[in-house]
Amino acid sequence: MLDIKFVRENPDAVKENIKKKFQDQKLPLVDEVIRLDEEYRSAVTEASELRASRNALSKQIGMLMGQAKKDPAKLAEAEAVKAQVTANADRLKELEVREEELQKEIRDRMMVIPQMIDPSVPIGPDDSCNVEIQRFGDPVVPDFEIPYHADIMESFGGLDLDAGRRVAGNGFYYLLGDIARLHEAVLAYARDFMIDKGFTYVIPPFMIHGSVVEGVMSFPEMDAMMYKIEGEDLYLIGTSEHSMIGRFQDQILPEADMPLTLTSYSPCFRKEKGAHGIEERGIYRIHQFEKQEMIVVCRPEESMVWYDKLWHNSVELFRSLDIPVRQLECCSGDLADLKVKSCDIEAWSPRQQKYFEVCSCSNLGDAQARRLKIRIKGEDGKPYLAHTLNNTCVAPPRMLIAFLENNLQADGTVKIPEVLRPYMGGKGLLVPKK
Repeated sequence: MLDIKFVRENPDAVKENIKKKFQDQKLPLVDEVIRLDEEYRSAVTEASELRASRNALSKQIGMLMGQAKKDPAKLAEAEAVKAQVTANADRLKELEVREEELQKEIRDRMMVIPQMIDPSVPIGPDDSCNVEIQRFGDPVVPDFEIPYHADIMESFGGLDLDAGRRVAGNGFYYLLGDIARLHEAVLAYARDFMIDKGFTYVIPPFMIHGSVVEGVMSFPEMDAMMYKIEGEDLYLIGTSEHSMIGRFQDQILPEADMPLTLTSYSPCFRKEKGAHGIEERGIYRIHQFEKQEMIVVCRPEESMVWYDKLWHNSVELFRSLDIPVRQLECCSGDLADLKVKSCDIEAWSPRQQKYFEVCSCSNLGDAQARRLKIRIKGEDGKPYLAHTLNNTCVAPPRMLIAFLENNLQADGTVKIPEVLRPYMGGKGLLVPKK
């Protein structure tokens, strides 16, 4: 959410930013906000004047009532002033009600106006205009056929989609045996990888209040992702970023503690609305998965530095697992409304002979901090808004697709990279059961 003062003073820049995000239907919101803000400030001014007048008139009534003991004519003057005080009080009540209404109308519109994007963001209407920046590792296509990821897992007796559907419906699954162990090994390795980077390990709540949901994401994202607990003000998290950032709601953080670098584990729950292609069946798009996340809360001047550090962490982690990756810069139309800048780290799929998303790194500037009132206390004692960032560390079981395809051997075995072997009981190779 933008600063209302910024919108008031830079309406053309805000409108141009909306155009860059190809959301022209939101252009009228800017003028509406400015008009409502003007009315709001006028109401506040009038209300302040009435309060000051009330105090002065109250003193005048007291004086006139004292004089009325000697001069009965003063009593009529006092009654007239009392009538004015009553009229002013009625008007003040009207203004206070209108102030609340205007604040809500302004906030509702401001919540929909997108964050100002960074000048470096490429301009384009959708993800087809995202820009490849660089590659890490050589994408290899082996001289043997690579089965579909669900078939690879089933060859190890490691996946039961049918039982998942019977128990919970489409988008749910059972992982078993070596595949289930591999799933947990990747999460444990990612946890220790981030701890070694100096990040604090956190296990957050897996449900959050609606006020936190509104603070961390846009309404379209919320509608497409979140599961609500019926009859309660609670939502299942779609990523641990939600509850991790919510932890600092209404807090003023010491500047000496900045930056806060955190890595969190959680299950994630997503509706995943819409139809998906054949390559997104199996365990690619699912309603429940687990994830290790990176979160940073920092001073504004540090956020771009941390943005670069976060996506580089993803590259380093995936390369340590022998998975080629590339960095893809997200264009303006592919950025969620709260994001200033974002990139995807995509892993190479030898089977599809293309890259697919495994990490998403985002700098949200002060958007979440403004909504949730997350501030930093400066050396001068004055609070200012923090900047927040997040990035996927690993999100199995989807990242297992990349892992299995890139480490599959011609005989159907899967080699375990050296860094992962301590988490797999020392195993260097997985052997299929069928």
